[in-house]
Amino acid sequence: MWLRWVVPSVGDLIFVALVGVLAFTALSVRLLGDAGIGWHIRTGQIILATHAIPRVDPFSSASSAMPGQPWFAWEWLYEVIVGWLESTAGLNGVVLFTALVIAIVFAWTFRMLLRRGTNVFVAIVLLLLAASAAMIHFLARPHVVTWLFTMAWFWILESSEKSCGAPDFEPLAASEANPRRGWSLWLLPPLMLLWVNLHGGFLLGFVLLGIYWCSVAWQWFRLKEDRFDDALRRIRAGRLVRALTLTGILSGLATLVNPYGFRLHVHIYRYLTNRFLMDHIDEFQSPNFHYVAQKCFAGLLLLTLVGLTVKRRGAGQGRLSQALVVLFAVYSGLYASRNIPVSSLLLILVIGPWLSEAMARLEERRLADRRFAARGVAPMQFFERMRAIEFSLRGHLWSVAMVVFTCWIAAHGGNLGARQVMDADFDAKRFPVAAANYLEEQGVAGPLASPDYWGGYLIYRLYPRVRMVVDDRHDFYGEEFLKSYLKMVHVEPGWEDFLRQHQAHCVLAPKDSALANILGETTGWRAIYSDDVAVAFEAK
Repeated sequence: MWLRWVVPSVGDLIFVALVGVLAFTALSVRLLGDAGIGWHIRTGQIILATHAIPRVDPFSSASSAMPGQPWFAWEWLYEVIVGWLESTAGLNGVVLFTALVIAIVFAWTFRMLLRRGTNVFVAIVLLLLAASAAMIHFLARPHVVTWLFTMAWFWILESSEKSCGAPDFEPLAASEANPRRGWSLWLLPPLMLLWVNLHGGFLLGFVLLGIYWCSVAWQWFRLKEDRFDDALRRIRAGRLVRALTLTGILSGLATLVNPYGFRLHVHIYRYLTNRFLMDHIDEFQSPNFHYVAQKCFAGLLLLTLVGLTVKRRGAGQGRLSQALVVLFAVYSGLYASRNIPVSSLLLILVIGPWLSEAMARLEERRLADRRFAARGVAPMQFFERMRAIEFSLRGHLWSVAMVVFTCWIAAHGGNLGARQVMDADFDAKRFPVAAANYLEEQGVAGPLASPDYWGGYLIYRLYPRVRMVVDDRHDFYGEEFLKSYLKMVHVEPGWEDFLRQHQAHCVLAPKDSALANILGETTGWRAIYSDDVAVAFEAK
């Protein structure tokens, strides 16, 4: 029926709404709330211009003080994409790409929730909570690609484990009952080949793979062969263990197909195990639950406790993989704020069916009471009808039209006719936009020192004429450099040594900061520009 190809599904509406809100409203500025996208863009454009992936830092004057220090552009493939988009459509193209990835992630998560047996009402509520929690990292950075790949790995591994047919697996929905689904497991190595060159979050793939390997291996170990059904399930579990093992090996080999080989793995290990860096980088800090996004994540944690309770009271005890995914999601989300989006998505995918199951049982009890049995269609029946309708709508015409429409606008400078409808740019109240304009107009020379959270933006604006002293590539600068940098920012004894060592000719400091105040009283520096955001000083 032609209506199935024209009428938008709820998933389509979620996709269209997210793209529209993130691309055409003030939230487009929110996506550019992290200056790091600036050096990502410029790195991508360097790669496109030179047809080579850099191994030596081109942006910072500190490189001369760290001879032989390698730079790992480990997200080079993402950088090529955003570098090309910025050259083609400006920052509108970068913001649109990010909006499309985020919209795909949450629309796909909604569909996965429904396929896993979650009713429409619970799926929408959980998705809203997860999206609100993920707002903490709605930024044009390569981590959004990791959200997408994590969902893909979860879907493939979950489908593969269900095909094992262990006795405590919940029954498959009709749309999932495909005995040939196991072939999707072999998509993981080529996906890993892309993931490792897009973002360092590829490690999440191996965490999920390890979780499902342990779950299936446990099923294989505890099943006995004294019953025919158990013997068949044990054979299937054994085959899946071998398949997961081989997939893990191939995926591990795929991670070596990067510009730096095994040295990338060593670099990531040293970075993530450096306690000083982990204790001083904001996004690696535990969440502060005084803010809205963190409160939404706390709400998901409470719903997880509710889900565990109602699942325990239900007929089935769940699979080991579900428990391990929940434990990993809770731990990683509480460990570091940057993990909250992925943790939220994993949690709702696991607890959605549990909460829906509990609602269905309550509905059955209510209908068993004769006082309510004859009062029209039960809510759960209504939700099930909506779920059936959702899967019957297959055209996705509205989603495709939204993609074409927004890409056309971005390619035309953000204009729809004579009206500007897309105008993505860095927030002038958050970044030193006016100060950068002044430095560019006056031709002020570098090296330029600023807070690390402004460095990426200034690289975007002033490279290649001016080199920065520091930006937010903490893995490149290392512990000793950042200790000296923090001494300058906090104006501790010896703070001038950092500026002197790196021969800073100009300093851009936040207005009314301790650094700005002391530079204003220091004889070797003079203020050359000031506004409500930043103060620029030049060495005399």
